[in-house]
Amino acid sequence: MANGPTIRPAEETDLPSLLTIYNDVILSTTAVFSYQPHTMAMREEWFAAKRSAGHPVLVAEADGGILGFAALGPFRAWPAYKYSLENSIYVTPAARGRGVGSRLLSALLDEARRLQVHTVIASIEASNSASLALHARHGFSEVARFREVGYKFGRWLDLVFMQVLFDLPEHPVEE
Repeated sequence: MANGPTIRPAEETDLPSLLTIYNDVILSTTAVFSYQPHTMAMREEWFAAKRSAGHPVLVAEADGGILGFAALGPFRAWPAYKYSLENSIYVTPAARGRGVGSRLLSALLDEARRLQVHTVIASIEASNSASLALHARHGFSEVARFREVGYKFGRWLDLVFMQVLFDLPEHPVEE
């Protein structure tokens, strides 16, 4: 990984690796407010929904292995939110702190611009200083902090919303 991982669109054959990464995050961190590991069927449904909506899922690959993944998805379900997306980034424990998340986030923001998105929002558990710093380095700023909205590992969790704005879309429409 001398020059960093290759960032590419995820493929169905990547789903077992994505599931392993996501389940590790569920079981060992507060980055996801879920208690139970996901199944392959859940990951397949998630991936199909992303594809159907035209939302990108990217992977970071090096030496034949997946080091992490990132995705864009809807921020809220109502039509007027169509220019606002939420991002997710998950990296294997061994790849954390090695620039993988930064490469994924940079590529994901390029995808957001290509999609003519006006804003990308990140919801980050408040004690996740690495993710907060990563997003700040990529132009996100804190716009909201919700106290004690989650409970995991025997403690209440705060949630920080960070946001980056683009001068897009060029010609927004209401539908």
